[in-house]
Amino acid sequence: MVTALKLVVVLVAGLLVMLLVAGQLGLLRGRVPTDLGVKNGRLKPPALNPNSVSSQATLYPDHPFRAYADIAPLAYTGDGAVAFAQVAALVKATPGTILVEETTGYLYAQCSTRWLRFTDDLELVLDEAAQVIHVRSSSRLGRKDFGVNRSRVEALRTRLAQGG
Repeated sequence: MVTALKLVVVLVAGLLVMLLVAGQLGLLRGRVPTDLGVKNGRLKPPALNPNSVSSQATLYPDHPFRAYADIAPLAYTGDGAVAFAQVAALVKATPGTILVEETTGYLYAQCSTRWLRFTDDLELVLDEAAQVIHVRSSSRLGRKDFGVNRSRVEALRTRLAQGG
């Protein structure tokens, strides 16, 4: 009985070490999407799994995970370019986040977890007419994100409201 328990503990510990090594080697990053960006004023639709959020989810009424993905855009007052620059600075200052692309009114960043290096894709687009910044955050791997993408966007919203 004790020997079997020791064996189970050793196997579990070995699997955890292998998982950690796989993450550190970048094997859990997933593939970089090739279809990101703004097309006809829209970001990519939410993922076909409950592992993304999008402030434009309502534009896809028949999407199977629209309700899960729906999140409010980042609202601002005043100058849109100034607000977008503030949000961009917050994204750049977020640990584990790498800025990949930033153009006028658009930002794409990759957000990685510390130990396993799971990578999520974060996009922001300025909508000056509506005085909002639309956001999409999506996991590359896995069927569920356990609320990580929603938490990321809500933390960004909170930091923006607090003035950075």
